Parts: sequence; C-alpha cells; structure tokens
Amino acid sequence: MVSVKRSKFFRLFFSYLILGFMMVIIIYPLLWTVGASFNPGNSLVSTSMIPKNPTLDHYRELFAGKQSLQYVQWFKNSIKISIFTMVGTLISVAFTGYAFSRFRFKGRKNGLTLFLLLQMIPQFSALVALFVLAQLLGMMNSHWLLIFLYIGGQIPMNTYLLKGYMDTIPMDLDESAKIDGASNTRIFFQIILPLSKPMLAVVAMNGFTGPLGDFVLSSTILRTPESYTLPIGLYNLVNDVMGASYTTFAAGAILISIPIALLFVLLQKNFVNGLTAGGTKG
Repeated sequence: MVSVKRSKFFRLFFSYLILGFMMVIIIYPLLWTVGASFNPGNSLVSTSMIPKNPTLDHYRELFAGKQSLQYVQWFKNSIKISIFTMVGTLISVAFTGYAFSRFRFKGRKNGLTLFLLLQMIPQFSALVALFVLAQLLGMMNSHWLLIFLYIGGQIPMNTYLLKGYMDTIPMDLDESAKIDGASNTRIFFQIILPLSKPMLAVVAMNGFTGPLGDFVLSSTILRTPESYTLPIGLYNLVNDVMGASYTTFAAGAILISIPIALLFVLLQKNFVNGLTAGGTKG
C-alpha cells in the first residue's frame, strides 16, 4: 500500500514538474515582451521584465499616425484579411469535410491522400510560383489574392480535422432524417453543422490566427506600406539598422494578441464542449 502511494506521489510530482517547466517556457518570453513594451528607450539592452520607470510612450507612438509607422492601417489590414480568411475557411472546409465524411465517390481516397501530401509541402516552396501568379493576374498588393491563398492553404489540414470529427457523428442520425424525408442539404445544415460546432470553432481559430502570424507569403504579395499587414510592418521596425525600435515592436506585438484573445473567449464554450464530448464518446 505504501509503495502504491509513493508511486502515485512520484507520478504526480513529475507530471506537475513537467507542466510547471512548460508554463515557464511559455510565460517567461511573454512577460519579457510585456515588460519591454513599457520600458523607456528603444534598445532591449537596458530593458527589464519589471520596468523601473514604466511608460506608455511606445503605445502612443503606434497610434501617432507617423508616415513611417502606419500601425492603425496595418492593424485594419490584418483584421480584414483574418476575418475574411476565417469566414472563407469555415464555408469551404464545412463542405469538404462533410463530403469526405458522409459520401463515397470516385477519387475520394486519392483526394484525402492529396490533402495529406499538401500538408507536408512547406509554404515557402511555392513562393516563386505565387509571385508569378500575382503578377500575371495583376494582383500585386491585393488583399483579396492573399485571402484566397490563405483559404486554399487552410483547406487540407482543417478538412482532415473536421472530417475526423464528423466521422464520430453516428450515421443513424442521417438515416433517420432521410426516412423523415430530409435531403442531404437539410441534414448538413440542421444536423451535422450544429453537432460539429466544437471543431468548427477550432477551424475558425486556425483561419483567424493564420494570417496574423504569417510573414513569408504576405511579404511576397504586399509591397507598399499602405497594404502591409502587422507582421510585415512590425518586422520593419526592427529591420532598420539605424532606427530599430525593439520596445515599440514589443508594444505592437502585445496589441496583436488582443483580437486573438477576444475570439478565444467567444469560442471558449465550444472548445470546452468539444473536449467534454470527446471524453465521453464510446
């Protein structure tokens, strides 16, 4: 009995130790970023995690409207691209996930295999082709081209996620609805989609956060300061050798997290329901 309690104690101890270590790895850089955003000056050398003389100057600078720092415009561009990408991803992935989950058609297996292979190809490997495509279409600096590219890039992975979740919804529901005269369209909108809300929330989160964290593709398509997204604009703050401002960069990076946090709070209920449902299935 004593050995069992001791074994349980050590398992819990090491579990909490690993969790604590992971929390430190995640929270420590975040605390440094927050602290740097309130430190005076532009260099990280003189900054500290807890500022001795905290200031809001860097946040004011972001919204001062300087020609070289169009933070508000970059923020609007990023939010617009993220929202349209999220909506487009939800619509397209809902249809593809439902089709692969509920229908058996010629090329289904090959389609799933293709989606799996597309996930393995790095995004930057297609940059030259996408750059040439943008020039041929005359859509350089086009947010809409970037949105369509993001949506296309989100489809393979999220289709796999949604298909796997829809596979757990019993086919008996579809068959019962068809006996009552429901069409596939009605089953999709009134049965499958409401039951898939937890995974749709995950897809929405992926679609929204993807553009906010992308630099490589957006910097290839967007070339003028007015069309920049936040990753490009903030990168230019620290890329200038003579005028690099790391503390202003930190302030801008902190503000990026606000819309992501708000969306997470709005979708949190669906995340919890999805985890609960997944734990009680079977």
